[in-house]
Amino acid sequence: MSRGVDRREFVQFALKEGVLRFGSFVTKSGRTSPYFFNAGLFNTGASVGKLAQFYAQALVDAKLPFDMLFGPAYKGIPLATATSVALASHAGLQGRDVPFAYNRKEAKDHGEGGVLVGAPLKGKVVIIDDVITAGTSVRESVDIIRAAGAEPCAVLIAMDRMERAGPDGALSPHSAVQEVQQRYGLPVVSIASLADILALLEHDTEFAEHREAVLAYRARYGI
Repeated sequence: MSRGVDRREFVQFALKEGVLRFGSFVTKSGRTSPYFFNAGLFNTGASVGKLAQFYAQALVDAKLPFDMLFGPAYKGIPLATATSVALASHAGLQGRDVPFAYNRKEAKDHGEGGVLVGAPLKGKVVIIDDVITAGTSVRESVDIIRAAGAEPCAVLIAMDRMERAGPDGALSPHSAVQEVQQRYGLPVVSIASLADILALLEHDTEFAEHREAVLAYRARYGI
């Protein structure tokens, strides 16, 4: 992966691991989607290790200055941890050891206490998550990082659904990713996007039958 992230390879990897599926799925927003992406299903050592290499490569490709990683509870915790490990052996960082931190959902009132675990938050901090839907996780992370005196500098996600929020007839003008970029002034880096899923559907005969449904969904909700 030294030549940059192969977005199609990532989509194929997600399909192989059952993280990306085609069919009919009801999302949290109540929409019926022809595809489903759940990074929580990367749940073995080998799959999370490979996922972390994709995250690390996407971050290196972005050429953004950063000092450390932050993983919002809960999905962001293993993602930030594994990505930090992958970055430690990435040739592009020349042996640099990247610290990471994450938060608890509830403050601990004994031991070291507080809501933060890991390295002290300082410098430029990359927030790592699986997807951005309502942007709640990003908002909470930005607040935590700024409260610690550090600077959120980017958000790194696995999949950009390129999808607008809101009820039918009153859809937001921008996607969740675009909203985050505009609201916080943060670049959002994704390993892959809905466009990459469609590219695979166009060229892979095994899954071609799902292309029209995904195109129709994008026409209705996409940007």
